[in-house]
Amino acid sequence: MALDDSLFSVSALEVALPDMAAKPVFGRAPMIPILKRIDLEIGRGSVLGIVGGSGSGKSTLGRALLRLIEPVGGSIRFDGQDITHLGEDSLRPIRRRMQMIFQDPMSSLNPRRRIGAIIADPILMHGFDRINARVDEALDHVGLPRTFRSRYPHELSGGQRQRVGIARAIALKPEFILADEIVSGLDVSSQAQVLNVLGNLVKELGLTLAFISHDLSVIRRLCDRVMVLNRGEIAEYATAGELFRAPQSAYTRELLDAIPLPDPNQANW
Repeated sequence: MALDDSLFSVSALEVALPDMAAKPVFGRAPMIPILKRIDLEIGRGSVLGIVGGSGSGKSTLGRALLRLIEPVGGSIRFDGQDITHLGEDSLRPIRRRMQMIFQDPMSSLNPRRRIGAIIADPILMHGFDRINARVDEALDHVGLPRTFRSRYPHELSGGQRQRVGIARAIALKPEFILADEIVSGLDVSSQAQVLNVLGNLVKELGLTLAFISHDLSVIRRLCDRVMVLNRGEIAEYATAGELFRAPQSAYTRELLDAIPLPDPNQANW
């Protein structure tokens, strides 16, 4: 069902990637279908949870939305514009409006650069002014002291590094952010802090967010709608309330059953 005001609209999306383990045919690796006819809408200011097990295609879907992977079928529309096969020159002004937060902040942050320079990089790359003010504003939004500008990534905790990753993503004032498993490596306390930051940013900045996770307990805290992927296909797509109240697919129920509970006699949904 199409949303009245969707930022992303995806229709019959198909993605295939090379099978590097297979013997090349005519000098090319055979392709493996990863995503199969995916339809979705992401409304402005909403949070879509994309959940599934390892190999379900959730990270591939996220990268396809950002056009980091070329689809082999279907269409992707961003703010009404078809971006499915746009070239890099045409994508450049659109990329500023779509940013990504990576799973491992330690590997995505340059260890030799200070935090201020890391956050400033995308601002400089896109030719914006007021660089110092934008860096300070981004740090304020994620709840980090401005004095952190002079620190290096190794001097911060895992949760603080992930908030730097968020600050870098919002420094360009994007409309859409893809967060790919960004709390999976954090302890429970740091997870809660990062999720609170994201939830506040969605409200304060009007961000639209796609949040990828294998953990439905994390999805439940943040997301308005949830898409469950299994082997590259949609197993279920519903509002968060509907999905947790009355899951329709057996695969979704399996994921819900995997959520750890303090009381083992309590149902997961």
